[in-house]
Amino acid sequence: MGLFDLEKQFAFYGAYHSNPVNILVHMIFVWPIAFTFLVLLYFTPPIFNHTPIELWDQSFLVLNYGFLFTVIYALYYVSLDRKAGSLAALLLFICWVGSSVLGHRLGFSLAWKVVLASQLLCWTGQFVGHGVFEKRAPALLDNLAQAFLMAPFFVLLEGLQSAFGYEPYPGFHDRVKAIIDAEIKAWKDNKQKKIS
Repeated sequence: MGLFDLEKQFAFYGAYHSNPVNILVHMIFVWPIAFTFLVLLYFTPPIFNHTPIELWDQSFLVLNYGFLFTVIYALYYVSLDRKAGSLAALLLFICWVGSSVLGHRLGFSLAWKVVLASQLLCWTGQFVGHGVFEKRAPALLDNLAQAFLMAPFFVLLEGLQSAFGYEPYPGFHDRVKAIIDAEIKAWKDNKQKKIS
């Protein structure tokens, strides 16, 4: 699958998220997973020898693996679609700053407990969404890297499309929907053959 082919990436993820309730569950829980992961990455060492960026007389913005994660994801999303990707990049940097503030204030001994509780809640919600509403295993079981990479951008694009009718280019939604419908039909046909 082309890493920079937005249609294929979105269609792969969309084939596992076609139920409206499951989509809503993911819209609620995917970004908190990314945010709390960044809280955990706040405690990684700096990737450059430098002093932290000081704001409000506090040194909490460290160019560490959380920052690197944010930059890589932001650049990838912008390369997929300039408008929605730029919004996703902005949201990622807001998450990085917010997670750095939270990590700094909580300290590691409390932060990892908050992260663990949040991750358990969010992942449980998503697995319930798949098991109860989608009735299909999550995408991460078939392509772990792609599922983690596309999840935040997928829910953002889904939200922009639902709320504002946004498309990266004219006809995007219809083309992707046709691919998703074909993927779901193939999956159902394959599942039916296994049952017979």
